[in-house]
Amino acid sequence: MSNCAFMRCAIVCLVLPLLPACGTSAAPARGGGRGGGAAVPVVVAQAQQKDVPVDIDGIGNVEAYSTISVRSQVTGTLTDVFFHEGDFVKKGDHLFTIDPRPYQALLEQAQANLVRDQALLVQAEANLARDAANAEYQQLSAERTAQLTQRGILSKDQAEQVRAGADATAALVNADKAAVESARAQLVSQQAAVDSAKVSLSYTIIRSAIDGRTGNLTVKTGNLVTANSAELMTIAQIQPVYVTFSVPATHLPTIKSHMTQVKLPVVVTPQDADAQPAAGDLTFIDNAVDPTTDTIKLKATFANADRRLWPGQFARVRLRLTTIQQATVVPQQALQTGQDGQFVFVVKSDSTVEQRPVTAGQHVNDDVLIEKGLKPGETVVTEGQLRLEQGTKVQRSDTYGNTTGRSGGRGRGVRGAQTGPGGTASQGR
Repeated sequence: MSNCAFMRCAIVCLVLPLLPACGTSAAPARGGGRGGGAAVPVVVAQAQQKDVPVDIDGIGNVEAYSTISVRSQVTGTLTDVFFHEGDFVKKGDHLFTIDPRPYQALLEQAQANLVRDQALLVQAEANLARDAANAEYQQLSAERTAQLTQRGILSKDQAEQVRAGADATAALVNADKAAVESARAQLVSQQAAVDSAKVSLSYTIIRSAIDGRTGNLTVKTGNLVTANSAELMTIAQIQPVYVTFSVPATHLPTIKSHMTQVKLPVVVTPQDADAQPAAGDLTFIDNAVDPTTDTIKLKATFANADRRLWPGQFARVRLRLTTIQQATVVPQQALQTGQDGQFVFVVKSDSTVEQRPVTAGQHVNDDVLIEKGLKPGETVVTEGQLRLEQGTKVQRSDTYGNTTGRSGGRGRGVRGAQTGPGGTASQGR
């Protein structure tokens, strides 16, 4: 026998005794068998029943309830400023004074002209009364002269002279009446001039039209102010205050339906260091959907008693549509999505799991509302679903890895470790 053949024979003899041992080595047990394999460690939680608010979240912008631009309505020198920039002012507070002397002089001149026109009216009325009396006498004289002329006592020439005088006096009366009407019209015009001068004089004192906070002062004392051109400052009313925000237009029908029943509450949280929420009500829905973003603009009103909400500030907005009473909720981690839709793994009394389809609804913080398929008190798996299938036996644990039930096999923690004496973790066998 050659050396090569001898070596092949020796190798075969060495390998053959090892084959039975290799063939009897068991494959690692799968954790999800129906038949009694090792239990799969999972984290579980119970489905709870509670009231669930239906909210819409967004980002809003604080707007002043009203904003006015303070301008001078007369031209003149700014002589006085009665506030400091950033002060809160009340409606009617004295803010500025424009030099009133030119307008005081115009008022006095207009009042003097008014007195003159009143005297002219009195004079015109006196002339009318005089000429009317004279015309009446001339008319009577003309009638008597005509009678004497008919009797042949006076000549026709004398009668015609008297008649001409009476006609002239009557025409003078008509002229006096026109003069009286003209004087009256002039008096009305002059009274209007006096009123206009008074208004112009009142414009030299500028008062606040609203309650609010003053802004930056753009014109200082001593400068010439032109009427209706230069903005002196702005006043923003921040009690109450608006918060404007947008939501997807898909929520519009729901918002309108709920808004007709009750006032929808809105809670805003300013994005500042002291993020304290403020409560208000939805008061405005825009009349059109923005086609570029497919959103609808909403506006809520807040009393803002503590003046925490400031115009131009951004804030987180939460619009509450309604509250679902006694709803069934589970942690969001329990909800899974498969080819047939959403489902959860429900742990039964024998520590096996059931893959149950459910209908999910509103998400609330870390929970999700289950509209159909689950009852309150049932146990669902929140961690470890990847190793589960229908009928898999599980070892239940809470979120800290503490065993909460028996599995029928060796107890194991969340990660397949079992806590040994002294608090050390040992591998389950």
